[in-house]
Amino acid sequence: MAGYRYPRFFAHRGGGCLAPENTLAGIRLAARLGYRGVEFDVMLCRDGVPVLIHDETLERTSDGAGLVSQTALLELRSLDAGGKMHRAYAGEIIPTLEEALACCSNLGLTANAEIKPATGFAKETGNAVGDMVARAEPGTLLLSSFSEEALAAARACSPASPRALLFEAIPADWRERLQALDCLALHCSQRHLTAELAADLATAGIPFACYTVNSRKDAARLFGLGAAALFTDRLDLFAPEESHVA
Repeated sequence: MAGYRYPRFFAHRGGGCLAPENTLAGIRLAARLGYRGVEFDVMLCRDGVPVLIHDETLERTSDGAGLVSQTALLELRSLDAGGKMHRAYAGEIIPTLEEALACCSNLGLTANAEIKPATGFAKETGNAVGDMVARAEPGTLLLSSFSEEALAAARACSPASPRALLFEAIPADWRERLQALDCLALHCSQRHLTAELAADLATAGIPFACYTVNSRKDAARLFGLGAAALFTDRLDLFAPEESHVA
């Protein structure tokens, strides 16, 4: 895990605000724009296959309806995950984690797979993701999650995969919680990161990354505080050279 290197920026949910979220089209767009890191969300469908989607339900990002956890992969593959954003993306599918990892590998991207389990499926989701990423190329993938149960399950299946624990606001016991999961890093909302917390993380030797950063002013402040990486929707705002690994 010690060999993992953060890119300067991650394209949030694949293509940020420029492409349908959590799609291969978004990942490919990020690569074309010069980004070297992409972040995406992973959840289980009814068949137990990890797929890329943020919400527990299908309505917001596709032409489907219902719960992802109760929808079979074959049905998911028939849905349009791009047309709601723009007709140019009509017919874009909901990809599997395996497809997303292959796409990132082909494009030379480092990926942050956020394990986002549906309610009641934390362990199962962590197990499935861990099983899958154990076969991925070392050093190209970082696992993260707000769910400590899911991250623990992923660790059991893929102990060599680097991990980051996600928080909205950093709790007082962050050290103990990171140690319990043998996490490399901490990810948090930019809104709750103070100079004092950033200094504590630096003193502890813990890299941190912040979401979701959509202005140059915020990016400058956070890098000034020592952030290793930032997640952004504004792929049009940051120049390609700014996204390269430092």
